Amino acid sequence: MILPVSLGDRSYEVRVERGCLRRAGESMNLDRRVLIVTDEGVPAEYAEAVAAACREAVLVTVPQGEGSKSLATLEELLLTMLRHGFTRSDAVCAVGGGVPGDLAGFAAACFMRGIDFYNVPTTVLAQVDSSVGGKTAVNLGGVKNIVGAFHQPRAVLIDADTLSTLSQRDVSAGLAEAVKMGLIADAALFALFEREDPMAHIEEIIFAALREKARVVASDEREQGLRKCLNFGHTVGHGIESAAAGALRHGECVAIGMLPMCAPALRPRLRAVLERLHLPTSCHYDPDAVLDAALHDKKAGAGGVDCVLVDAPGAFRLEKLTPEQLRARIVEVLEP
Repeated sequence: MILPVSLGDRSYEVRVERGCLRRAGESMNLDRRVLIVTDEGVPAEYAEAVAAACREAVLVTVPQGEGSKSLATLEELLLTMLRHGFTRSDAVCAVGGGVPGDLAGFAAACFMRGIDFYNVPTTVLAQVDSSVGGKTAVNLGGVKNIVGAFHQPRAVLIDADTLSTLSQRDVSAGLAEAVKMGLIADAALFALFEREDPMAHIEEIIFAALREKARVVASDEREQGLRKCLNFGHTVGHGIESAAAGALRHGECVAIGMLPMCAPALRPRLRAVLERLHLPTSCHYDPDAVLDAALHDKKAGAGGVDCVLVDAPGAFRLEKLTPEQLRARIVEVLEP
C-alpha cells in the first residue's frame, strides 16, 4: 500500500508493505553516502539490511531511550558526517523507533542546512505516528522535544514484519497513538479497536492512522491550526511522562492523558479500549508536578494551554484551558 503525503515539492510516499525492508533500495535513493542511525534496542539486522543497499553506509548505533535525544548525541552525529565527508548530495536514514527518527531527522535538518532524510520505523509507535509529518527534535533541560525543526523525509518505509520482535508492552504503547487518531478523526478506526484484535488488522490500522495524519499534515505542515489536533492526549501525557521520569512509555502516558480530555460519556468506552490493550488508565504522580511539566510544554501560551477535546469519536474541538482547569482534569486520572 502506498500513501502519498502531499506537500508540494516536499511531497513523499509512505510504503506500507510486509518485506519491504529487504528491498529498501527500491523505495529510497541509497546510491550515495548514507548515515544510518539506529539504537541498541533495534535488532541489528534491520539497519544492516538498509546498509547493504547503500553505495556507502556509515552506521551509528546510539543507546536506547530518551537520553539519546540530546544535543550531545546530535553533535556526535553531525561530527560523524563531517569526518566522513558528507555533502549536500548525501543522506541520513533512521532505522528504529521515535528516538532514532527524531534524532536522525534533526541531524539531517541541521547538516549543511538540510540534507535528504529517510525513515524506516520499526516500532508500532513510529509506524502509526511519528515517522510521518516531519517533526524532528531533541530534548533539553528536561523538556521533551523542545529543540527541533520541521524536516520532511524523502520517503518512509514501513514493514510490519519488524513488529514481531517487540514486547507486548511496546506494541500496546504504540497502539495508543492509533487510538488517538481514531478518536480525533476516524470513528471507524476507533470502532475497530472496540470490536477486533488490533494485531490481526495491524497493517489496516497503520494505514488508517497515517492516512488521517497525512491529511492533517498536508493542510497544516507547521502546526498553525488544524495540526494541533494531533496533540490530543499529549498535553497531560507529556506532563505525566516528565513526572514518570522513564517509568512509563510515551504511549502509556498519552493513553492516560486522553481520558480527561474526553467528554464524560465517552470515557467509559475509551477506558474499555485501553484496558483491552493493557494500557494504564491512571497514575499516581503529584498533580502539581504534572501540571508544571504541562505548562512548560510548547503548547502553553498566554492565557492558558491550547488543549484538544473530544466529545465523540471522529471529531475534536480546540479549547484554551487555564492552569486551574487543566489541573482539575489532571486530578481525574490520578490515583489517591
